Amino acid sequence: MKFILFTLILICPISTYSQPNCNVYQMNNDQPCYEACTLATTGGGAQGSRKSQEKFDRAIEQCPKLDYAYMEKSVPYLKRGDFITWKILIDKAVELNPTGHLGYRGWCRYQFLRDYEGAIKDLERLDSILSYDIGYSINGDYQLNIVKALCYKALGQKSKAIEIIENQLAQNSYTPMTYDYLHLGVLKIETGDTNGGIEYLKKSISFNDYLAEPYYYLGLIYKKQNLPKEFKENMEKAKTYYLKGYKRFDPYTHPMDKIYLADIERELKSME
Repeated sequence: MKFILFTLILICPISTYSQPNCNVYQMNNDQPCYEACTLATTGGGAQGSRKSQEKFDRAIEQCPKLDYAYMEKSVPYLKRGDFITWKILIDKAVELNPTGHLGYRGWCRYQFLRDYEGAIKDLERLDSILSYDIGYSINGDYQLNIVKALCYKALGQKSKAIEIIENQLAQNSYTPMTYDYLHLGVLKIETGDTNGGIEYLKKSISFNDYLAEPYYYLGLIYKKQNLPKEFKENMEKAKTYYLKGYKRFDPYTHPMDKIYLADIERELKSME
């Protein structure tokens, strides 16, 4: 069941935004924006194509307050690495509809720009204006409070990162995501809590045993504890999983706490 859930998350990423209900404009007797919204949400070329981008241009010209069009027009620039143009467009979308786009902009600042302070500001601002859960990353990997914790980790505030993750996991209504326990386990190791590291890395394996990373980090702990048998078992398991494709992956960026085959082989060689 865990593997099925993991696969579905990869195939069907959770979106932090959705197509607008164009009928709202019609109900408010705003025919220009209704037509613009309909144009923006219907077919019109592949994402990033000239036809598609011109469609959003026409929609924006007809309805300058249509945040969805700015948002969708920005995406191809992000994927192509034109962060300046992306930022101009997504900032406009946020200005028009902060609750709809702050989470997305914050996630992208973390994932693509490594703008950790900017990401934290966006997520905290979103939290301040919502009375409910702030949502999830666009790829479905993280609840956005976990993203905020990873930003604090990247800024060197690891104890704060641990506190945020533990608070999120303690919520009765929260279901852990694929990488939550992995990140918490690594953070425990990095702050000197070896027992906590072992606990949460094992929880990661129990929750989703389709990742090489928990075995790799467990191997590092056992190496430090001078337990060669346990070290070798876990590091070889990490290698087996890695070669099967059971590893952290993102098509655009290097995910936090990801490992590479060279890391595993270097560790195995060090104990020969």
